[in-house]
Amino acid sequence: MPDISGANVPSAPLLLTVPDLAETIDFFTRRLGFRVDMILPADAPQIAIISGQGVTLRLETAGTQVALADSPIDLPEAARGFVISRLNTMDTTDAWHVGRAGMQYRDLIPGRLGGRFVASHIRIPDGGETPDYVHYHKALFQMIYCKAGWAHVVYEDQGPPFVLEAGDCALQPPEIRHRVLESSPGLEVIEVGCPAAHETWADYELQLPTREVLPERLFGGQRFTLHRAREASWTPWRLDGFEARDTGVAAATNGLAAARVVKSNSEITSMAKGHAGALLFLFILKGELGIDGGAQGNYQLQVGDSCVIPASVDYTLRAGAGLEMLEVNLPAEPSH
Repeated sequence: MPDISGANVPSAPLLLTVPDLAETIDFFTRRLGFRVDMILPADAPQIAIISGQGVTLRLETAGTQVALADSPIDLPEAARGFVISRLNTMDTTDAWHVGRAGMQYRDLIPGRLGGRFVASHIRIPDGGETPDYVHYHKALFQMIYCKAGWAHVVYEDQGPPFVLEAGDCALQPPEIRHRVLESSPGLEVIEVGCPAAHETWADYELQLPTREVLPERLFGGQRFTLHRAREASWTPWRLDGFEARDTGVAAATNGLAAARVVKSNSEITSMAKGHAGALLFLFILKGELGIDGGAQGNYQLQVGDSCVIPASVDYTLRAGAGLEMLEVNLPAEPSH
C-alpha cells in the first residue's frame, strides 16, 4: 500500500496492479475519499487514474490488454470480413457487463476492428438518478442514439439540460463536457465511437449547464448536434425502395461520419456495390433484415442484432415491411 499521507508525493501517478478494478475504485472512493479522474475504456474499464489524500494513483487490472489503434480510419486486411453481433433473446445475462458509472454494456463489434471502432448497446434497467459526473472523451468520433426510454442530459455550452428520447440522436464532438443526470427505467442507447479504446476524463471544475449558449461552437472541428425523431423528415435512401432520416452527423463532423435511420414500408430486395469506407455499421431497431454477402455468407438479422459490412464486398439486402435500422458509416460518403 502506497503512502497516502500527502508527504513527499511524486508528480507522476503511482502504478498499482489490482485484481479487480471496480472493487479497488470502490474502496478508494468510498473508504478513503478519492475521486476518479480518468477511466479506460468506458465499456469495460481496465485502467483508471484516481486521486485523493495528496496522491495520484494509476490502477491497472492484472493482465491489462487495451488495443490502441495506430490509425482510426485505415482498416487492416484482417478486419475486412462480416462482423455479426446477435442479441440472444432466450438468455442475455452473459452478454452484458458493467462499465463506467454503473451502466450495462453489450459489445456490438467483437474484436473492435483492430482497435479502430467500438459500438456498444448500453442500458440502465432501473432508471432514476445516474451516478455520473461531468466528463469528456478523448475520441475522434462519438455518437449516441436513443433506442428506448429517455435520458436527462446536459452538454457544455448547449443550454439547459434536456431529455434525449427514443429515436433521438446526439453527436458528441471531441472533448465536449457532458453528464447524464437521470434516466427512465429501461433506457437503451447505441453508442458508436472511434477509436475503440479512448480515455474518459472527469472535469470537476466545470459546472453544467454553462452560462453561455454557443450552438455553433466547434470542439475538435466538430459541432454538437441533436436530432429529434419527432421533427425528422424521410427521404429516399441510397438503395432503391428504402427511406431514411438523416441525423445531421455528416454536417456536424464535416463529412467524417454519417448516421441515418433507414426503414422499409414494404418487402424490398436491393443490391449494393462494395463500399470503400472504413466502417459501415447496421443495428436492427425493428423488423428483420437479410444480408447476402455471396462468398462472405448469408445472414438473417433480427431486432437487437448488428452487422459490420466489410469493404469491397457486393451484397444484397432483403427487408420485410416494417424494418428500421440504424446505419453509421465513416467517412460520411464512402465511394462505391
